[in-house]
Amino acid sequence: MFQTLTGVWKAKDLRKRLLFTLMILAVYRIGVVIPVPGVNASALQAIANKSAVVGLLNTFSGGALNQFSIFSMSIYPYVTASIIVQLLQMGVVPIWEDWSKEGETGRAKLTQWTRYLTVFLGLIQSVALTYSFSRELGTGFIADPTIWTFALIAITLTSGTTFLMWLGEQITDKGVGNGISVIIFLSILSRLETVIPQIYTSWFYAHPDQLFLNIIKVVILLAIVLALVVFVVFVQQGVRRIPVQYTQKQVGNKVYAGQSSFLPFKVNAAGVIPVIFASSLLFFPTIVAQFFRGHPWSDWVTNNFSPTSWIYAVVEFVLIVAFTFFYTHVQLNPSQLAENMQKNAGYILGIRPGKATEEYLIRIMNRLSLIGGLFLAVVSVIPLVFVGITGLTTVAFYFGGTSLLIVVGVAIDTMRQLEGQMLQRSYRGFIR
Repeated sequence: MFQTLTGVWKAKDLRKRLLFTLMILAVYRIGVVIPVPGVNASALQAIANKSAVVGLLNTFSGGALNQFSIFSMSIYPYVTASIIVQLLQMGVVPIWEDWSKEGETGRAKLTQWTRYLTVFLGLIQSVALTYSFSRELGTGFIADPTIWTFALIAITLTSGTTFLMWLGEQITDKGVGNGISVIIFLSILSRLETVIPQIYTSWFYAHPDQLFLNIIKVVILLAIVLALVVFVVFVQQGVRRIPVQYTQKQVGNKVYAGQSSFLPFKVNAAGVIPVIFASSLLFFPTIVAQFFRGHPWSDWVTNNFSPTSWIYAVVEFVLIVAFTFFYTHVQLNPSQLAENMQKNAGYILGIRPGKATEEYLIRIMNRLSLIGGLFLAVVSVIPLVFVGITGLTTVAFYFGGTSLLIVVGVAIDTMRQLEGQMLQRSYRGFIR
């Protein structure tokens, strides 16, 4: 890893991309502390400590929600919009399905619609958050609760999310890694400063007579986290290699000899995207329910879609597995793989080219998706176990489950991209 980072810093173009990414992330962190006008952010501290949903949202926003800053909603309206667009282009909206097959031009049109939907969802979520907090805190939250104040707050929050979406796109185009994932990665890491004081206050300061027992607890906690990180890295790096044989072929006057190769299928080809998708969708019912507080169904949703409830864990488990299957097929596209192999005179040993190859690849992908989906889902529900062991909700959701998967997964994917860039530079130098 250190060798790769050293090589990136020495390469002028890669160093520029890395510095550009750091500059964008610095802009993001500055925005986290810029408050929304007309709001008393200090009044939110009590809610953040009591509500698991608010606490988890605050973790994923890098502490922006706690300060009710312009980035309080983080990038999640964009993530939700991306999910909706990807689902609707799978045969639901015919014109979107046609665009998805048009290459770069079609993707640009879908991206534009994703942006429109992001603004729409951002407005809904901003109004819901503001309305919910104002009902909970009364005049202590908004000094002048008029419709114009609510409109100003909603526009400010939506603009912050839209700007954050643009920052993520700039990182993807001109920086290092996937911009949206990198922003969420930094948001989670930035909350580490709140975890250590909470452990000290709840264990060491509250029980000074149990010093030895508290030290053992910390050691066990760190050992579990280390074991989880090793397990996540092991599965994320796992690859199933499918041997492919290419027959001899003639192109013009040249004859190319047959050769052997393989198709690398990752055990978890979807990465951390299913986890981000599932957590984003599960926030939405709670946000909508805030408009109807006092109704029985609204109270049921608020209580049972808390990250500390087993109903939330079961629904998250199912969604992660389902999104893993969906996103793996979107990423790999077995039909296109089988078609490209046939065009290049390639075949899998023992499998006929064409439809039989496609069906074989689908079977392999389904098996790997099941393993990868179960892996992601099991690790994601681990915070419930952490809550039972430590009794600290913030610590549980920082060290376990979704947060850990995102941090480790994004770090691995970013390092893999940097290594790929360095490898391309080596090839170009060899050709020269």
